[in-house]
Amino acid sequence: MLDIEQPEQLVAYLCRARLIGEHEHVATRVLTGGVSNRTVLVERPDGTRWVIKQALAKLRVAVDWYSDPSRIEREALALRWLSVLAPPGTIMPLIFGDPDHHIIGMAAVTEPHENWKTMLLGGKLTMDHVEQFGRLLGAIHGHAAERRAEVEPIFADQSFFESLRLEPYYSYAADQAPKSAVFYASLIADTRGRRHTLVHGDYSPKNVLVHQGRLVLLDHEVIHFGDPAFDLGFSLTHFLSKAHHLPEQRKAFAAAALHYWNTYISALGTVSFGADLESRATRHTLGCLLARVAGRSPLEYLDAWERQRQQAVVLALMGRPPKTVAELVQSFVAGIEHE
Repeated sequence: MLDIEQPEQLVAYLCRARLIGEHEHVATRVLTGGVSNRTVLVERPDGTRWVIKQALAKLRVAVDWYSDPSRIEREALALRWLSVLAPPGTIMPLIFGDPDHHIIGMAAVTEPHENWKTMLLGGKLTMDHVEQFGRLLGAIHGHAAERRAEVEPIFADQSFFESLRLEPYYSYAADQAPKSAVFYASLIADTRGRRHTLVHGDYSPKNVLVHQGRLVLLDHEVIHFGDPAFDLGFSLTHFLSKAHHLPEQRKAFAAAALHYWNTYISALGTVSFGADLESRATRHTLGCLLARVAGRSPLEYLDAWERQRQQAVVLALMGRPPKTVAELVQSFVAGIEHE
């Protein structure tokens, strides 16, 4: 089986596919941090740089977690469509796709760049980046909704969303924290019943690189046509979890969460996903906040005590979920500080 993390195998593969010359000397470097793919940076003598991804059938986490590696084809489709729907420069171009080996290649983000998650954990929080994050998601959701007739048939299948999000995040967390089971059952049923727009499914700071102050979005394998409130909850979770983890910046991250939400709503313009979008977003935020401490993919920067505290606070809020993002932010932060 081809393993692109082995340099000799990757170079031989690229030669066979005539993507590089037979005697071309390329540099390769394994990129770490992801759990669902092998990812390698390839640098050619002419300065061209590619990122090569190979989807894994078994994800690299502590518990058993499987997903069909053919999802890489979905990511190739996403790269093509997001380059049209998202603001210019925020999506990297697709170079090639190989469904037989579950591989895609895309242009690499120009150096120097930084991972936004790393920046945030290091205390580098700026409202300009938060605004870009909100506008980017608003553009994707809004433009895809406007082109629904074209987009929905292409991304109608939700099987990867089921195997990579609903089961490992929501269903698994419900099993680990039985008091959340009723909440999750309702949330899952509601999510499956909604088809409003293109949903990224992995909208997170870890999937954003910052180059010259501008955000570039990566990792699109969970994309599908569904409920935009999931993207909102998934992303708001990262602001609030960092507010939990970094007490000296708690107020700043809480303010960033609210500013992100307001920027997103402004970016949508006249597009509507229902009068209950905000309350659905708060419920997904609660679902993801618990899933990131009790699901198959816990946040690695939260220690055991922080995970326990986050679980206790979220379970209390699940009994009477806040209706607005402002109320959710206030209640979560208050709960963390008094738990």
